Amino acid sequence: MEKESPSPVPNGSEKLVQSHKLSLTARFRAYFLAGVLVTAPAGITIYLAWLFINFIDGTIGTLIPVQYNPEQFMPFSIPGLGLLAVLALLTLVGAFAAGYVGRLVVRLGEGLVDKMPVVRHIYSALKQIFETVLAQQSTAFREVVVLEYPRLGIWSIGFITGPPHSEIQRATEDELITVVVPTSPIPTAGYLLFVPRKDVMVLDMTVDEGLKVVMSGGIVSPPDRRKRVGSVGVPLGRPSDEGSPL
Repeated sequence: MEKESPSPVPNGSEKLVQSHKLSLTARFRAYFLAGVLVTAPAGITIYLAWLFINFIDGTIGTLIPVQYNPEQFMPFSIPGLGLLAVLALLTLVGAFAAGYVGRLVVRLGEGLVDKMPVVRHIYSALKQIFETVLAQQSTAFREVVVLEYPRLGIWSIGFITGPPHSEIQRATEDELITVVVPTSPIPTAGYLLFVPRKDVMVLDMTVDEGLKVVMSGGIVSPPDRRKRVGSVGVPLGRPSDEGSPL
């Protein structure tokens, strides 16, 4: 019975070829992942924007009179026509409401809504939310904080929405603030908390950066500003190390 000859030991040239093949594979993989990172966010964004525009066009475009619809005189459809119509309509309504007659009409309409038992509560709540969020000088959703929740030793990210109702504030001697702790990865849901001001720490990040952290599950992190600022966060109501309050 013949003995099998041992496999030959690869010489220097064979090792070089093998390492070259590995480097080509790794380079191809790196290029492929780089292409995904570049095209995926842009492609998904364009696709979602296209869906939104088509939804607005399909909903509002049918309400435009035929004689004023430019698509009737063109052999092709105009994407975004419904969106432009909505923007123009909102601008005209805002200009009308800013005048004397517009304010009078709005006041009369709110008076009628105020007499409806259920509708008035929904309308007043929605109006207050929009006025708070869209106000130029509003501080709602302007600060990102961390607090120990749901128990001590576990920190959660939250957003300050303003002071609580006076009746809630009277329930305790500590100064309270209203904090919304969103869920991840969908920040539209969450928990409403009334937290003592001294137990909340403000982070040096914008609201957009905080939302990115929540939506990505912590994968996307904002840039570290400790070298420029000197601290990660300062508790509300307490002075920083330099003696200036946040």
